[in-house]
Amino acid sequence: MNDIDAWVWWLVGAAALGIPLVVTAMPEFGMLAVGAVAAAVGAALGLDVVVQVLTFLVVSVALIAVVRPIAARHGRQRPQLATGIDALRGKQAVVLERVDGSGGRIKLAGEVWSARSLDTGRAYEVGQEVDVVEIEGATAIVI
Repeated sequence: MNDIDAWVWWLVGAAALGIPLVVTAMPEFGMLAVGAVAAAVGAALGLDVVVQVLTFLVVSVALIAVVRPIAARHGRQRPQLATGIDALRGKQAVVLERVDGSGGRIKLAGEVWSARSLDTGRAYEVGQEVDVVEIEGATAIVI
């Protein structure tokens, strides 16, 4: 295998590692592919086969050790923009029908919702502003 063949084989290996990256969506294959591209560059520069393999290993392991934990941390973060019922928690609403522990109606985000008081002994009268603390099904729990 001469120098030209070596860099071509490294690029073929990088492309081969790109296929499972696309199919499985496992970023580790992409990091290995980048290591193969780095080894291909080394082969194109005329480096020895041992140095090419070491380049592949060092670049691949470094990417997996550095990038993978960062990606995992970002994957566990909650989205910054609350949507759906998560966006309604903490909002203020206006009581349309008396709200107590057994039920009532509020106007929340421009819509009429059924509601009940978090504290079953507390009641809110028509026109009072309340805060939504939770959504259970189609009922807002308010204080």
